[in-house]
Amino acid sequence: MATRDEDAPGELELVRAFVNTLDGEDGADLLSSPPALAAWFREHGLMRAQTATAADLAHARRVREALRALLLENNGLSTRKEAAAALDGAARRARLGVRFRAGEGRLEAGSGGADGALGRLLAITAASMLEGTWARLKACRAEDCRWAFYDHARNHSRTWCSMAVCGNRAKARAYRSRRSTSPARTPQRLNAPRLTSSAPW
Repeated sequence: MATRDEDAPGELELVRAFVNTLDGEDGADLLSSPPALAAWFREHGLMRAQTATAADLAHARRVREALRALLLENNGLSTRKEAAAALDGAARRARLGVRFRAGEGRLEAGSGGADGALGRLLAITAASMLEGTWARLKACRAEDCRWAFYDHARNHSRTWCSMAVCGNRAKARAYRSRRSTSPARTPQRLNAPRLTSSAPW
């Protein structure tokens, strides 16, 4: 896999990292078990020394793919409508609400554990949407990739996580597709004898 160092700004990088816990190219999943999920949350400061259950793992994976669906929409692809419903349900489970601390209001999760960790990621997502940075967080258009990256291009024009890898693969596939669907050329017969008619008309 190519090096992908397109970090998102600030806390939004946590959302990008979470989506990228599943590698679409080789199927490697950092959230392979409940202990792995809890460890990932702890390592990223989203959860304290707590455990996760199999139900937590299934829920986290659903939230991850719902976020990826939104990132595909940011890249111009229509996705499942269930994504918004899944994220809305996760926000309710996390008991997201506005909290005021030191005169500043922000979204915070009222739940603890895995639900609270996911709530923190959703709060970051909502803040990014308000700040205007969310539209630049995208998922690669390549069906065998879907890696999350932050589009630092001035005109927001990036489509692939890596032009050298996914972009070139897509171009090669498109070229082969055009070649296979183009009508076959009939070779011209050079120096063929001209037929003449002996009929009287």
